[in-house]
Amino acid sequence: MSEIARHFSGVTPVINGNLYVGTSQTMITLSDLHAAQSRLQGVTTRTSLIHFPLCKEDPRRLLLKPENQQPIGAFKLRGAYNKIACLSEEDRARGVISYSSGNHAQGVAYAARALHVKSVIVMPSNAPQIKRDATAKLGAEIVLVGPGSDERKNKAEELAAQHGYAIVPPYNDEQIIAGQGTIGLEILHDLPEVEAVLAPVGGGGLISGVAAAIKLTNPKIKVIGVEPELAADAQASLRQGKIVQFPAEQVSRTLADGLRTQSIGAINFEHIRAYVDDIITVTEDEIRQAMKYLAANPDTVAEPSGAVATAGFIFHAQQLPRTRLNAAIISGGNIDPETLASIK
Repeated sequence: MSEIARHFSGVTPVINGNLYVGTSQTMITLSDLHAAQSRLQGVTTRTSLIHFPLCKEDPRRLLLKPENQQPIGAFKLRGAYNKIACLSEEDRARGVISYSSGNHAQGVAYAARALHVKSVIVMPSNAPQIKRDATAKLGAEIVLVGPGSDERKNKAEELAAQHGYAIVPPYNDEQIIAGQGTIGLEILHDLPEVEAVLAPVGGGGLISGVAAAIKLTNPKIKVIGVEPELAADAQASLRQGKIVQFPAEQVSRTLADGLRTQSIGAINFEHIRAYVDDIITVTEDEIRQAMKYLAANPDTVAEPSGAVATAGFIFHAQQLPRTRLNAAIISGGNIDPETLASIK
């Protein structure tokens, strides 16, 4: 058994009053989360919750977790740094490689530079230019491929085999999940009475870590995932009890470029099944509207992917638990000026 994970074999967790029977996939623990939190001290920003104004008729309260304020403008630095910091000196000496449409790319590049490690990033050709440029400025070597999730993953694996690079996956990895889960620990520390936490879902790394942190601490708190209708593979997977893959041509149509993954990871799926209460979807127009509302405060400016959790809270109250005190994660704010101006 690895240091960071435990198997479900011999352990049957009770989640929301129900017995959960897992698979051979490894699950992170609270000790993994706290270890990641220690590694990230002095590296990531300890973001503070921000009150979001709702209409007077709405009895609920919403506080936002602004991960747009991280050094790379997104939460991805947490998982990337935790993963690379856990590598052996031998692995780090060979360099690391990852595959990403943007924010994870920047997270890996930033973490690698901080730890004096060579980084190579495989990016889709349709990744936003602002994210490609930012990744390059952080010193990463960039390799471009087509828009499909499998294309960039396969290319990264090919290059890793050729050059001996250590792969830093964007979401399907225990150290990545634990790093992202530190967001959940911070929310619980700052708002222990929170009743529901909403998080965006792409490959599943963020919601896996956050949900584990929340449920392992207080199983009564609801955890809700939010994703675009055009890329609702996680919702379909949760409903069908198996991983569902969406075609690249469909998921690439969503404005939320960070959530264009075709399927969630196997390790993420087990965490979602164990700890996530529900996954809801939002339309492209709802994402734009949420971005507009968030842009009213310079501290909460969000890219499309970063706005989906807020969109779910605002526009889908009828699908959410009847809670009064809620938190939603702004996963990133790396939006180009033209796109931002178009939604204001």
